[in-house]
Amino acid sequence: MITPAPTTKIDPSLARGTLTEIVAPTATKPGFLKITFPNTSYELHLLPVVPPRTPVGKKIHGLIRAKARRIDTVQTGGRYVEPVFGRPRRVQGTVVSVSGGEVLVNAGVPIHITPTDPRQKAADFQPGQFISFDVLDGATFEEKTQ
Repeated sequence: MITPAPTTKIDPSLARGTLTEIVAPTATKPGFLKITFPNTSYELHLLPVVPPRTPVGKKIHGLIRAKARRIDTVQTGGRYVEPVFGRPRRVQGTVVSVSGGEVLVNAGVPIHITPTDPRQKAADFQPGQFISFDVLDGATFEEKTQ
C-alpha cells in the first residue's frame, strides 16, 4: 500500500522507510532487512551493515549502498528499482551528487552507487544525468539517525 509522503526535511542522501522484517541468516544465505518506502510499492531486501536499532514496524533512516556492474547514461524512462520486491537488481534514476568515489542516485529512493567497471569512475558522471545500471548482489543498508 502506498502511504502518505513524509513532510519533514532530512538529508537527501538518506533513505527513509519502514523496517518490516529482519530475516535471520540460513546455512546458505546471509540475513537481511525488508524495508518498505513511502509513496512506492518497494520492499527492498538489503544486507545490514550492523544490526538495526529500530524495532520492526517502525520508521528507519539510513544509507543504501550498492555496486554497479556498468553505468550507462540514458535519455528516456523513469526512476525505478527492479524488482519491486527483493534485492535490487536493476536501477535507473537521476544523479544527485558525486563524491568520494560514489554516485548518489535518486531512483525513487536515494542509492549510493560505486562503479565496478574498471573503465568507469564516479567522477565520470554529473548531477542531473539520467543513468541506468545493473546492481551486483550485496546491496547494503546502514542505519543512520537523522
